[in-house]
Parts: sequence; structure tokens; C-alpha cells
Amino acid sequence: MEEAPQIRLIAGLGNPGSEYATTRHNIGFMIVDKLAAQFGSTWERSTKWDANWAKCGPVLLVKPMSFMNRSGYPLFGIAQFYKIEPQEILVVLDDLALPLGRLRLRARGGSGGHNGLESIIMQFGTEEIARMRIGIGEAPREGSVDYVLSRFFEEEKPVVRSTIDRAVEAVKCAIDNGLVSAMNTFNKTEEI
Repeated sequence: MEEAPQIRLIAGLGNPGSEYATTRHNIGFMIVDKLAAQFGSTWERSTKWDANWAKCGPVLLVKPMSFMNRSGYPLFGIAQFYKIEPQEILVVLDDLALPLGRLRLRARGGSGGHNGLESIIMQFGTEEIARMRIGIGEAPREGSVDYVLSRFFEEEKPVVRSTIDRAVEAVKCAIDNGLVSAMNTFNKTEEI
């Protein structure tokens, strides 16, 4: 199997604004925030791209500030400017279909109904974009929008903290050793 290209950009998905800061939908932001903190990187605001970004060595961390369903626009602008190919991007996002705490890395694929990922796929015109889905638990039968915009329950918070730590390790593994190595290591890990 051919090794995926080097990861050069990590995009954490979420919604801007303090009212969304600790919601399930923003776990992508939480993960890149922790990654930036570990690298000692400082977030900078780009009004040109409507995104926050930080440099971590040769890798760019990006948080689109355009709201989830328009995540593709800032990401595409940044990728074009820095000449980053879609295959060199790793998107970190929440997933309703995965149990709380589960990580799932993939090199490509459809959006799975996730509006942020759908926006990115549409903007780049390809599904050849790596993603790490983070399980946030299944929503009630009705009300998935309210669920993803809700905060984690108190009893879920230890699992969430552990998941964020594992996700950061998975991202670092993908940067250092390649996506396939990260997939082989972290897709099998079921420490919840």
C-alpha cells in the first residue's frame, strides 16, 4: 500500500464564539487548541481567510472561523496560498455515529452527513482528504442539531479529556510517522 503524503495542515472544525466553545460540535477546535499549547504555538487571526492559524514547526494548524457549514472556504484559501495539496490535509471533526471517545482516522471518503466536511469536500472538489472523526455519542432520535450544539455532560468529561489527549497523540503520530501508521495505531485503540 502506498504511503500517504506528508501532513502539512491540520484543520480542527468547530463554530466560533464563546457560546459554542465547549460544545460537542467543537471537539475539533479543542484538539487543535491542545496541540498548539503543547507546541507552545500562538493562535493568530486572519481576516483574509476568516480563520485562526498557528504554526507548529512545518505544520499549520487552522480553525476556520466561518461557522461549521462554511469550513471549506477558509481552508481552501489557506491551502492555495501555501500550496498545500488536499492529500496533505488532516481534518479533525466530531462524529455522531461513533461512540463517545472513539477515534477513527481515514485517508479519504465522503462527508458522512457532516456539514463541515461536506463544505471542505465541495470546495476542494475531492474526497481525497484525510480525516479524524471523534465520537461524541449518538444523538436522541430527534434533535441532532440541539445535541451537537450541547455541552458534554459532567460524567462524560473525563472520557472527553482522555479522548482529546489520544487525538493529539494520533495527530502527532500522523505528522511524524505518516497517516497509515496513525491509522494502524489509533483506529485499533478502544481505550474509552
